[in-house]
Amino acid sequence: MIRIGIVGDIGSGKSYVASNFGYPVFNADHEVSKIYKNNRKIFKSLNKLIPKHIISFPIDKREISTAILASQLNLKKIVKVVHKEIRKKMKLFLIKNKKKKIIILDIPLLLENKIDNKKDILVYVEAKKSKIKKKLKNRHNFNNKLFAKFKKIQLPIDYKKRKAHFIIKNDFTKKSVKISIKKILNEIE
Repeated sequence: MIRIGIVGDIGSGKSYVASNFGYPVFNADHEVSKIYKNNRKIFKSLNKLIPKHIISFPIDKREISTAILASQLNLKKIVKVVHKEIRKKMKLFLIKNKKKKIIILDIPLLLENKIDNKKDILVYVEAKKSKIKKKLKNRHNFNNKLFAKFKKIQLPIDYKKRKAHFIIKNDFTKKSVKISIKKILNEIE
């Protein structure tokens, strides 16, 4: 099985690119949303660590946002608890898809949390800063302060770019993304 890890800046279109490969995708953001909605054990852990902010179940994303904005330490606590569960979910995904030729890992903190394998093929998604900003501002729940907190825990863009085996220049058109993906798949298949 070939594992392709998608990396890039916040808002560069990693999930969009991942979904266009045509192979099973492990989307960590979707898994985190499910955890907040369905996992009472995670709620209890977060409620114990950050009782002032994590109050209700299912966990409201606004509570998470408020906790993160209150303290960088809260962000680290949340990441530690949630990423342990994400690793379990990823293992199940890998077992379920072990016979697949290729799988895609769409995990925002793939490198930061050392979830990648040495054999993983890394694809860096690059997009113009102006397009990213425009795209992020159109998100209904976009918060500039929250964005800055997440940027602090991410590895530098240049480092991710150097680690990548391939770079996809995302101009947010399906055609260019499809062409780039086809080139990558032709090289690795």
